[in-house]
Amino acid sequence: MTYHPKSDFMRIMIDRGFLADCTDYQGLDEALSEGVVPAYIGFDATARSLHVGSLIQIMMLRWLQRTGHKPITLMGGGTTKVGDPSFRADERPLLDDAAIQANIDGIRQVFAAYVTYDESPTGALMLNNAEWLDDLKYIAFLRDIGRHFSVNRMLSFESVKSRLDREQSLSFLEFNYMILQAYDFLELNRRYGCRLQMGGSDQWGNIVNGIDLTRRVLDHEIYGLTSPLLTTADGAKMGKTASGAIWLSAEMCSPYEFWQFWRNTMDADVGRFLRLYTELPLDECVRLGALAGSEINEAKITLANEVTTLLHGRAAAQAAEATAREVFEKGGVGDDLPTLELGRAEVADGISVVQLIVRAGLAKSGKEAKRLIAENGARLDDAPLTDAGLMLDAGALAAPIKLSAGRKRHALVKLAD
Repeated sequence: MTYHPKSDFMRIMIDRGFLADCTDYQGLDEALSEGVVPAYIGFDATARSLHVGSLIQIMMLRWLQRTGHKPITLMGGGTTKVGDPSFRADERPLLDDAAIQANIDGIRQVFAAYVTYDESPTGALMLNNAEWLDDLKYIAFLRDIGRHFSVNRMLSFESVKSRLDREQSLSFLEFNYMILQAYDFLELNRRYGCRLQMGGSDQWGNIVNGIDLTRRVLDHEIYGLTSPLLTTADGAKMGKTASGAIWLSAEMCSPYEFWQFWRNTMDADVGRFLRLYTELPLDECVRLGALAGSEINEAKITLANEVTTLLHGRAAAQAAEATAREVFEKGGVGDDLPTLELGRAEVADGISVVQLIVRAGLAKSGKEAKRLIAENGARLDDAPLTDAGLMLDAGALAAPIKLSAGRKRHALVKLAD
């Protein structure tokens, strides 16, 4: 990247590694230098929380506000009813209005940790595209908006081609998604003066569609900016682990589990993740990322503490670190481990250790739990667990027990008071 930006936001996007592509570097940089630029990222409400894979976009909105601009978090209450087909192998299950609203309510709490919603010129807005999509009149929409889209061009986008090349069905409902997302940009520009859409690089085609549509209908100059699609150093998708997605909601992923995810970052990713997911100065990110040997572990702890503090607060990060040190360095139990509480009625006839491993979230299925035991990967109170048929009763659970899967994943099991 040879462009030298004037605006703080563009400089941060380039220096910290957020920028994959931009529709007009210089034009956007000029706009950002001249005054407050409202910018949005869209998030479909397909779950009660976003996961770590969305965190790069959330951090972009945070930096946008910190550099004097106005973030818009657009919830896809309307488009979630269609489902984004981009680079998917199949159609998303469709949700009803109540489920979508419940998901939006959960996601709102996550955003509030990163951006400030208020009435100031740079105060964040949370909007729902159902506001304008739900009341569209189909024939009028086709006539006024659909006429600006070339089917030939829509078929040329990689997100669509990848689905068709595999000869997998792309429903007409899904095919409409890119038109609806383009319409979002038009409406946000018309209603709120929004001049920038951001998203992952898989959204490039949808973003360009929105820019073209807005220029055709309103003749306004607007911009698009994308971030790279992140994978870890071993090629895994960011935010996915053997136990599933790392959610940003404390109800779906405890602060300790969240902290531990970042503590387990691969050595080669530490510097990059410090730049993207923390607000530490760049020179400090470079210094920590260059550490080697056992010293890199302290850099990983710094990463885990900084990322957890942004989402859950400094106290939660400190508690997670204390628990980790207790568990790993002293062989103790730790107060902040994920905990499975059982009622006495559940263990009246005994409960299998395999079932406990699954319910504690250390394995996805009984089959996986049994394989973990067979491969000597499971421990009970730090002792090797070798009997997959072991049954535990209320007496065995009179004091909390610690279950472990490998060296890094632990959970407590105890009886409810």
